[in-house]
Amino acid sequence: MKPKRIVSLCPSNTEILFALGLVESIVGVDSHSDYPTQVKELPRVGPDLRINMEKVKALEPDLVVASLTVPGMERNIEALEKTKLSYIILNPHNIEEIIENILMLGEITNTLEEAQRLVDEIKNTVNSIKLQVQKIQYRLKLYWEWWPKPIITACRHSWVNDMSEIVGGMNIFSNIEKTSSIVEDSDILSLDPDILLICWCGEKMQNRMSIDKILTRPGWENIKAIKEKRVYCVPESLFGRPGPRIIDGLKLLSQIVHRSTEAHERPEIFGRFEI
Repeated sequence: MKPKRIVSLCPSNTEILFALGLVESIVGVDSHSDYPTQVKELPRVGPDLRINMEKVKALEPDLVVASLTVPGMERNIEALEKTKLSYIILNPHNIEEIIENILMLGEITNTLEEAQRLVDEIKNTVNSIKLQVQKIQYRLKLYWEWWPKPIITACRHSWVNDMSEIVGGMNIFSNIEKTSSIVEDSDILSLDPDILLICWCGEKMQNRMSIDKILTRPGWENIKAIKEKRVYCVPESLFGRPGPRIIDGLKLLSQIVHRSTEAHERPEIFGRFEI
């Protein structure tokens, strides 16, 4: 039976639910859900790391869609278990698992046809980009930054690691068998990335991102990406949310890497490019 009252506890879950056409069934979302525009009219149940379970219960949901994609969300699950509400947990680490989660949610909500269409769109985007980059001879080294102090980066078991490879690049920390990890400046300097992708988590941090701040970091002046000004502040909404908009993230990342690959092969055409 299709759930009639759904509460989402994180932005990526909200975006999947909307993409599945469940707009009439969503009765509440976390404070950070901001897409699509219709979500702004919905009741809020608190930040995704500090969900107010009393507010969730008051909405009388027959399904709560929870997440474990951010450290600290375990507290929400512990609180949910005490409420005896019906819930599912989405916790994808890579694109394959994002697809599996979409199909699972489609089955649970009786929207499997819509879920399959969305999955097909993701797969078609991936295959199209792979075709475009298959002749690239030099795979640019990409550095992802989720957090500045301490420096937290994306590792092998993350969807942005997949995205990096799909667009013809390589994540410099793909050798670390984690989703993310704290690293030192010296680690980054020794790997000398071609491109820096700054994607700080959270709206407040996103507003503080600045290319100039990165370009002038003490000790980073000899990194290739800094010297050639290949530093990009990219939106967390496209890279930090494992949902439908990874399609847009892949397209944007493909543009960045393609432009930088051309610059590597033909330096005369490169100019500073900001997002």
